[in-house]
Amino acid sequence: MKIKSSEFDRSAPNIKECPNSPFPEFAFIGRSNVGKSSIINLLTERNALAKVSVTPGKTKLINFFRINGSWNLVDLPGYGYAHVSKDKRAEFNEAVADYIEQREKLRLVFVLIDSRLEPQKIDREFLAWLQGTVRPFALIFTKADKLSATKVQSNVAFFMNTVFAGRAEFPRIFTSSSKTKEGRLEILKFIDEMLAERR
Repeated sequence: MKIKSSEFDRSAPNIKECPNSPFPEFAFIGRSNVGKSSIINLLTERNALAKVSVTPGKTKLINFFRINGSWNLVDLPGYGYAHVSKDKRAEFNEAVADYIEQREKLRLVFVLIDSRLEPQKIDREFLAWLQGTVRPFALIFTKADKLSATKVQSNVAFFMNTVFAGRAEFPRIFTSSSKTKEGRLEILKFIDEMLAERR
């Protein structure tokens, strides 16, 4: 897939405010500071399409970006907020849960995982909940340039065997780096294949 156009559509605080459009949606979510905005900018080759911040948890709305005039890339609030009160955190998680469970146009959720870290409790809890929704998802292991290729693959294997132990089939996985552009073509090809299935 070649990205010919990418533009911000709108932000929504909850599912009721999400756009009423015919376009299939691919959502991206992860723990705060996992590099989600960097990956979105990598995929679209736009340096500032999604705002990159040194402050974790800056994305607090559901953000929609129209890609090639034919599908929506959806930037979801992270599931770990460093500087948000407990009542606000519950509101954000409720909006995300409603979107993932109820949004008819959602085709797939990309869950971003930091490839440098051992399985984090918050990632495991979110993935356990996500599997309960029966919503299709794939994993993107970010920041692959920070480690050797061997170490990245070792960490990914440990994560998969730990978090998905006993599962008959693993979800699709990708490794990525916004610095080296690793994973970009593979992720876009996967999205393209899903769009082709729909057609």
